[in-house]
Amino acid sequence: MREFTIYGQPVAKGRPRLSKWGTYTPKKTVEYENLVKLSYIEKYKGEPLLKNQLKINIKLYFQIPKSVSKKKRKAMLEGEIRYDKRPDIDNCIKSITDALNGIAYTDDKQIVEVNAYKYYSDEPKTEVCIEEIK
Repeated sequence: MREFTIYGQPVAKGRPRLSKWGTYTPKKTVEYENLVKLSYIEKYKGEPLLKNQLKINIKLYFQIPKSVSKKKRKAMLEGEIRYDKRPDIDNCIKSITDALNGIAYTDDKQIVEVNAYKYYSDEPKTEVCIEEIK
């Protein structure tokens, strides 16, 4: 099992953009995918790629708005009120799994099970747990 944390607001995978010079990935997506790679490598540098089928758990923690009442803030921190705004959870998963291709595992086609959750937090971050299924 490999667990690591990506600090900062979770970012969804942006759609490729077209320009007169060709297609490109949005800067925000590229920067976040690089952050995912660095966060993983910082903890698991030198470890071999995972080769078996994989199960991945992703917990996305988004910043609590400053304008929220103390009562509502407490409910958000306790998970009674969950984050239900953009970005879409599937696009957040995609940005993480794509970034880890060739870094944590050979290809994200190895992932056969995904569990993902969106929460509020004082500290925006993403917690990732990758587990091999043997």
